[in-house]
Amino acid sequence: MLHESIQPPHFGDLFHQGQFEKIYKQTSQEFQSLVTLEQFEELAAPFNADVSSYQLELSTTIGNIVQYLWLDDQREKAIHVSFDENGMIQSFYLKPYTTYPDSDKRYTENTYIMPISGDWFVFWGGTNEFINYHYSYENQRYAYDLIQVKDGASFKETPLQNEHFYAFNQEILSPAAGKVVKVIDGLHDNTPGEMDADNPAGNYVIIEHSHKEYSMLAHLRKHSIKVREGDAVTEGQCIGCCGNSGNSSEPHLHFQVMDSPDFYNATSIRIRFKNGLDPVQGDTIY
Repeated sequence: MLHESIQPPHFGDLFHQGQFEKIYKQTSQEFQSLVTLEQFEELAAPFNADVSSYQLELSTTIGNIVQYLWLDDQREKAIHVSFDENGMIQSFYLKPYTTYPDSDKRYTENTYIMPISGDWFVFWGGTNEFINYHYSYENQRYAYDLIQVKDGASFKETPLQNEHFYAFNQEILSPAAGKVVKVIDGLHDNTPGEMDADNPAGNYVIIEHSHKEYSMLAHLRKHSIKVREGDAVTEGQCIGCCGNSGNSSEPHLHFQVMDSPDFYNATSIRIRFKNGLDPVQGDTIY
């Protein structure tokens, strides 16, 4: 740990006190190569206007990075900071805290299971953009991105091949009974680190459930999909395998429920799970 370093629980108070130089000294060399101290102070100082205090809202852990989110007393401004295992600040964001309370309160009428077996890690998921980058987009606001992690990493040996990632080729299940209404297959699995932006969802399956709710399971492995359009599926039935197709940089599952089979124009719905849980980034699902 750094000598006399800023401890995360005290960060909000130090920022509010204007101790920007002390904060800046604890940022990484990469951060300092992008932003000078003067630029940092010019951005940070006005952010404190009309703020009485900051409260720590949440913290999440991904590998050796712990991310913290502070909100001002009006819950209108957000400070998002990530610390590495040595206490060094690796990233820093000052943004308005935007939420959608009306849609946050609308849950699916059906209950669903997570469409996985075994232990999976929530890489993106939750009801703000800092723990769920999907949240800003109405058509995928309550989506989850799931990976598998062992010993703090999502891969073994080197992250150069899909087969080295624990999630790759794992079975993906139907989250509830329904009918398959859309199947896209045949797209290649990306080399890790590369992405296919022309086919954002990659290989995917959309299932219609009761109450006109539609689940989407995306980024599946090429030629792994076991169902066809029109097939009836049961809850927990294997529909394919996790892959790395589409706008995906490493093998993972994108899962969401929406009000239309057209995911480009659908409205994402917050998922009500059978076990009563509400997973967010940093949680492990067993």
